[in-house]
Amino acid sequence: MERKVFDIRDFGAKGDGITGNTEAIQACIDQCSRQGGLVLVTGGVYVCGTLYLKSNVHLHIDASAVLLASPRIADYGQNTHFNRYRNEKDMDRCWIFAEGQENLNISGGGMLNGNAEAFPNEGSPYRPMMFRFLKCRNIRLSGLRLYDAAAWTTAFLDSSYIWAEDLEIRNEKRYNGDGLDFDGCNHVFVRGCSITGTDDNLCLQAGSQTYPTEDVHISDCTFTSLCAGIRIGLKSVGTIRNVVISNCTMHNVWREGIKIECTEGGEISDISVTNIVMNNVARPLFLILNNRFEPDGLGSSVELQEMPKIGHMRRLTFSGITATDTEEMKKPHTRFGNDLMGAPWFNGIRVDAADNHKIEDLTLENIRYHSVGGVKKEAIPETYPKVLDKRLFPEEVSSENYYPDWSRTAWMDIRNVDGLYASNIRFSSMEPDERPPYLIEGCAVLKQEIFLK
Repeated sequence: MERKVFDIRDFGAKGDGITGNTEAIQACIDQCSRQGGLVLVTGGVYVCGTLYLKSNVHLHIDASAVLLASPRIADYGQNTHFNRYRNEKDMDRCWIFAEGQENLNISGGGMLNGNAEAFPNEGSPYRPMMFRFLKCRNIRLSGLRLYDAAAWTTAFLDSSYIWAEDLEIRNEKRYNGDGLDFDGCNHVFVRGCSITGTDDNLCLQAGSQTYPTEDVHISDCTFTSLCAGIRIGLKSVGTIRNVVISNCTMHNVWREGIKIECTEGGEISDISVTNIVMNNVARPLFLILNNRFEPDGLGSSVELQEMPKIGHMRRLTFSGITATDTEEMKKPHTRFGNDLMGAPWFNGIRVDAADNHKIEDLTLENIRYHSVGGVKKEAIPETYPKVLDKRLFPEEVSSENYYPDWSRTAWMDIRNVDGLYASNIRFSSMEPDERPPYLIEGCAVLKQEIFLK
């Protein structure tokens, strides 16, 4: 049966790049939801504020069309709040919002432009996120160009059966320039996306004990970031498990390529990462199992009310990783001119946990890492802190997610893993490095096969 098409121009929308079209487009969406069908956006630049997506609506943005976020904060609803970051109250507004809806499809080849430069850079409640889906089911985003969000590009929360395919995301003009963020989501499929941003390109989080993030598939994507390519955790009150990442590339990532942080008492397990090629990535892999509670600090989950027990990180496999530096990595890199993100002394593969609470079952195999090297011994502090259980040692300095901001080895530093399998790992550098090539401490090693050039 042929679907009914609802053209936003028939509801009074004007694609002149000036006229506000919020009411016209919303009326079109509402009518389509009642009857089912396709909302067509074509032939122009349509300015609008918050749009509320409804069940059974297919929003099709033609390649000839642009949805442009209104520069007026008054055009954004105040009932789109849902943010699990305790310290980020400045991202409550949202441009495209859906709550409790199902069968949502946004496609086309056209552009959604978040008009980032019309809004403050950080620390303001007047910075709308581009997409927020809360407790939705059957969501498809495909073929779109998502440019210049004023904060995150997307937030999928407590939702299931999500497809994000063939998206070009460019979020380079403001802080919090995330690409795809999933928290409490299951049955997630991300394929063929290109993501460039000022923060984590793709996040898997568990900010709630109620909804696990699980059954996630990420493949055939490319990542460029002033921060991290793929981040799993930090918000880790609950569970993240059954994640497959494969056949991806990363270019010019100034902090971590793939970072996994279990910091808030939950569990991260059963992660498989294969066939990843990285070019100019400061830290190809970063894994940490610890506990932290900072009510006013970066990333503490709203549900976390006190220092948690250390959680669990187990059954992690990294295979077929190629990481190569060029001359570009000889210099420090900053975000917006003054926020240091990466430098030659901040590099390498790092895995860390407390002495009495280890990461379990870690496989590293078929890894090639050619770093820039050139770090002098005197540039690195003599002492390197351990990961401490902060419930037992609340006042002592601990190795954690953002500290130390240097690496004590040239290529790899692994501490406290119960069941480490390291096979066919090859390291080399452009220039001699005076730090130890690698360290493996406090580990039950099943296999160790490392080659230096």
